[in-house]
Order: sequence, then structure tokens, then C-alpha cells
Amino acid sequence: MADLKPGARFQSTVCTTEVIVVKGAGDVALTCGGAPMVAAGTGEVSGTPADDAAEGTMLGKRYGNEAGTIELLATKAGDGSMAADGDALAIAQAKTLPASD
Repeated sequence: MADLKPGARFQSTVCTTEVIVVKGAGDVALTCGGAPMVAAGTGEVSGTPADDAAEGTMLGKRYGNEAGTIELLATKAGDGSMAADGDALAIAQAKTLPASD
């Protein structure tokens, strides 16, 4: 379980993905490539992402859940795709700004 709080950094243990938490709170089972993510700088990369979790993570993109309660910013790209509590995280869509006439 990962304690999600803004500013916390996590890394994958099966690829080069690293993220920083933008939004989120509480203990969440955060995975990348099908393996648990660990606090940045505390784990070694070994193995490969699971076939069903190998869509990849893109540098500089924000990833979130459907409920909008979790948002992660990818600071390093990797081959694994992320999930929180078993639900896949997708690239967050940009919010449209109101028109100023």
C-alpha cells in the first residue's frame, strides 16, 4: 500500500516509470506493470511488466482514475501501465477553460 499525499514520489519496480502525486489521499494499492510501486529511490528495477499492464507511461502526462480522486504526474516514462486499487489509470483530459469575450 502506498500513502498517497501530494508531493510524494513513487517508482516502478519493473520499468523506469516514476511519478509524483498531484492529488490523492490515503492508502492505495498503486501498481505499475502489474507490480507494486515503491517510494522513489528505495527499489531496484528488475523483471518486466506483465503483458496485461504493458501499455506504457508517457513523460509529462497526468494519469488519474475515473472518480477524479487520484492524479499522478509521470516524471519518467516507462513500459508499464499504472493502476490504483486494481483500476487502470488513464491519461487525464485537459479541462476546458471558459471563453472570455
